[in-house]
Amino acid sequence: MDEVPGNTARYRKGLAVRRSVLGDRHVDRAEVGATDFDQPFQELITEAAWGTVWSRPGFSKRERSIVTLALLAALGHDEEVALHLRATANTGATRDDICEAFLHVAIYAGVPAANRAFRIAKDVFSEMDGAENA
Repeated sequence: MDEVPGNTARYRKGLAVRRSVLGDRHVDRAEVGATDFDQPFQELITEAAWGTVWSRPGFSKRERSIVTLALLAALGHDEEVALHLRATANTGATRDDICEAFLHVAIYAGVPAANRAFRIAKDVFSEMDGAENA
């Protein structure tokens, strides 16, 4: 019989890393919102992205966060850019780190992609700063 993903060590490790990076509220929303249709996808990203890649030694969460933001910005995945910008509160990536990453995006992936990423970052940081001061 196939092992249920929620029972594997990699899934449990991935869930813990996912929560530490994205926060309990985000992960809880994703779990509550999962349906029979997308549950396999939730299990896949928890095991593969979080339980395998984000759990590897070699890069810190800060470094993984910076690389992830650059890749997402380069590929134009705006919602994921915003999500991972918010996660920097948990990963230790600074705004200076993010600026440097987006400057690389401008050169290697194009100015429009970086321009969009900087705009998203300004909006997200404004939102985050407002929540801190509330």
